[in-house]
Amino acid sequence: MSALAKTIFSPELAARFDKLVTIYPLKRSALIPMLLYAQDEIGYVSDPAIHEIAARIGIFELDVRNVLSYYSMLRTSPAGRFNVQVCTNISCMLRGGYEILDHCKAKLGVGHKGVTSDKMFSLEEVECIGACCWAPAMQVNYDFHENLTPAKVDTVLDEYRAGRGKDVR
Repeated sequence: MSALAKTIFSPELAARFDKLVTIYPLKRSALIPMLLYAQDEIGYVSDPAIHEIAARIGIFELDVRNVLSYYSMLRTSPAGRFNVQVCTNISCMLRGGYEILDHCKAKLGVGHKGVTSDKMFSLEEVECIGACCWAPAMQVNYDFHENLTPAKVDTVLDEYRAGRGKDVR
């Protein structure tokens, strides 16, 4: 059972958190995994999530916020159902990453960290996603899409919009 009497997380995630704090020599080492799991469940790291995670680890909320502000993969506001991350690091940049990003901005009608009005998509410019050999690349949620062209991007986004994307549940 959860170390806290009341939790904002599902029973499964609360149990996972309880286990996480026991497998590291310092409870604080569980912070980033906890933040990522919380974000996956809620969609972003909310103020109540920050409060509970700090209490579970025994650190100040400010410590949690400091980590949140450092890591770009952690969000403190809701993203779209499909979070589109376009890589513009050196390999992708040299093979058209900025053109892909600009195309996504035009197609979705939002800029960096923007969310479409229907909450279907959010867009981020990110540094290396580890797909340098297949540049330019982007990630939608946890699925990679490589060797992109504007036409391929249109197909990918249309598939997600239609509910047929790689990771649609």
